Amino acid sequence: MNTIPQAVASSLERNQIPKDALSISVLEIEPQKTGKQTSKTLLNWRAQELMNPASAMKLLTTLSGLDILGPQYRWRTNIYTDGMVRQGTLKGNLYLQGTGDPKLIPEELAKLMKALQALGIQKIDGNLFFDRSAYAPNVMEHNTIDGESLRAYNVPPDPLLYAFRTLSFQIGKSRTADFIDIRYTPAMSQLQIDNQMQLVDGSCDNWKSNIRFNLDPEGVGINSRGSKTDPLLTAQFSGAFPSGCKGVNYNVVALDANTFLTQGFAAAWELAGGSWVQPPTGKSATVPLAARLLLQFEGINLADDVQDINKYSNNVMARQLLLTLALEKMGKPATTANGDMVIQSWLKQQGLDFPGLVIENGSGLSRNEAISAEQMNQLLVAARNLPASEVFYNSLPLAGTDGTMKNRLMIQLRKFLHLKKKPEVRIKTGSLADVRAISGYVLSKSGKLYAVSSFINHPNAWRGLEAHDQLLAWLLEDGPEPKQAR
Repeated sequence: MNTIPQAVASSLERNQIPKDALSISVLEIEPQKTGKQTSKTLLNWRAQELMNPASAMKLLTTLSGLDILGPQYRWRTNIYTDGMVRQGTLKGNLYLQGTGDPKLIPEELAKLMKALQALGIQKIDGNLFFDRSAYAPNVMEHNTIDGESLRAYNVPPDPLLYAFRTLSFQIGKSRTADFIDIRYTPAMSQLQIDNQMQLVDGSCDNWKSNIRFNLDPEGVGINSRGSKTDPLLTAQFSGAFPSGCKGVNYNVVALDANTFLTQGFAAAWELAGGSWVQPPTGKSATVPLAARLLLQFEGINLADDVQDINKYSNNVMARQLLLTLALEKMGKPATTANGDMVIQSWLKQQGLDFPGLVIENGSGLSRNEAISAEQMNQLLVAARNLPASEVFYNSLPLAGTDGTMKNRLMIQLRKFLHLKKKPEVRIKTGSLADVRAISGYVLSKSGKLYAVSSFINHPNAWRGLEAHDQLLAWLLEDGPEPKQAR
């Protein structure tokens, strides 16, 4: 069928989105006797047009990643030393060599510290060096499409990415008194908070606009033995905070990669009970040939990482997955162009021909990435026949339940509460200025499975959420004929 469902068309009209700014592809996925799943076209509206998919592009990156690397793939962070352990003290430097683990978070770093201590190390008499040779230098540059370089969604890739290089400040009214409480994660060895905020009456709607944040080094610190240390950093908060806020997160990318990792690593080592002869001042360096491997630390598996990438639309994790495909298949240094080549050759192996496909970084945080709704749906059908199909399916946000679809389609889904087998909507969303996208699966009330992809590229795209929800609601009801879809 080549007509847009009536409810979708009406929504577009109300929101001043022209029909030629929209593309829709809907396929019904049918299991065959051979066990293979095929599809037939249900709706095709400008489905061959190349469009900007925003974050829906993460579906291509995660599916190819799961199939090429396997759901159990784990990233390795190697720790080398040029010294020896004597009586509990490591006399020598530590060299951290990363392969792009996208989820090296405080809980994981704590495990790494325990593993170091299991080698008999309690004190470190040496410095930290960071080897980022796994990635080509240009992929680590901080280029943004919107100029918002302090925002967490714009963090550039890093083979030694710790805690998304993001300081997360938890701000809230104190439980006991009328003052503002500020805490932060991850722990940093040389960071203090200067809280000059005022509590004011008001609702939490626009809390961010009245907060002023500044991060200042306070000259060079001097430790208890009189030697120089890294500058003590002061995170200064001033402005007004509304009393109606129960607690919010203020996330900021304010430190360079080496300072963030040095202070994070030092704090984690101290939290684990370890000590330093002298606080480290981490520097970049490649691992010397004479250094020996102390520890190979394995991170969280890819299946769990893909959950984060798709449910919460994590950009830097998606970008690192693309670079990992380049690293594993073509060697180091990993480049985006090599990641693109790996995915293009995987598509050919799957028998998928995607003319005009443009992969810029694999996350959809791009003005140049392009794919058609039909191509995206072919990918979703192909996914059903791959070994990782269930891992992939379950990684998509579930409407009304979690991720970026948590608050969508609540009313429509309530209609089916009486059914034994509940219908469900698993959709990867995408949004940029001028772009709204949905791509994923709808399991309808009659138990049919549909692949659906729809992109809106238009200045009014931000108003297109309702049209997309109408399309998904229409499929939940098994896409009645347009004349009945009132």
